[in-house]
Amino acid sequence: MRTRPFSRITKAAAIVAVAAIASSAAADFTAKFEVTITNITRGQTFTPQLLTTHSQEIALFELGQPASDAVALLAEAGDTSAATEVLLNAGSAVNAVQTVDGLLAPGQSVSTIIEASLFHQRLTMAAMLIPTNDTFVALNGVQLPRRGSATFTALGYDAGSEANDQNCANMPGPRCGGEGASPGVNDGDEGFIYVSNGFHELPAEDGVEGEVLGPRVYDWRNPVATVTVRRID
Repeated sequence: MRTRPFSRITKAAAIVAVAAIASSAAADFTAKFEVTITNITRGQTFTPQLLTTHSQEIALFELGQPASDAVALLAEAGDTSAATEVLLNAGSAVNAVQTVDGLLAPGQSVSTIIEASLFHQRLTMAAMLIPTNDTFVALNGVQLPRRGSATFTALGYDAGSEANDQNCANMPGPRCGGEGASPGVNDGDEGFIYVSNGFHELPAEDGVEGEVLGPRVYDWRNPVATVTVRRID
């Protein structure tokens, strides 16, 4: 009779040991993915592209909610440094973070390699559209393919953190060379992230400093990018 409890303990210990081994093996497991981003707009350029692999526990942003300071900086200035810092401080929820340097012009593609683990099967990508006030292209936590490849379409999102005056004085980049991030909350800020509805014809205003751009060249319709993810290891 005394052997039964011992037997149960032995089986339980064996199960725990197997689970520990499996967990350790899973933690050591990594896979490599080639990510190819293609700009499919006619007149918008992408700033350097932020990429991260992570668990489903976190998200870079949530539609209908105010943009974080890190997302606002990315959307207004194309600066990925604050978002990178936030992700690197997210602990076990994040596997890899990187920024693809350089501008991505209309019709161009760029490829990079990123790693993921068994516990980090989500991919997020984000970059600013220039010239805009605070529009960014993003994939927000899509599922990585288990094998082969998958192609996603990425939308343009408005961070709602800066008024869309389309004024070169308030838009960075080689076309305008204006200011990037606008500190604090200002008149005209929508205050929440939403699917961007493009560039618009704005009425001319006397006394406005800088050049106001119109939709003929710079407008777009969603989606604004395709992202192909291919498992290579």
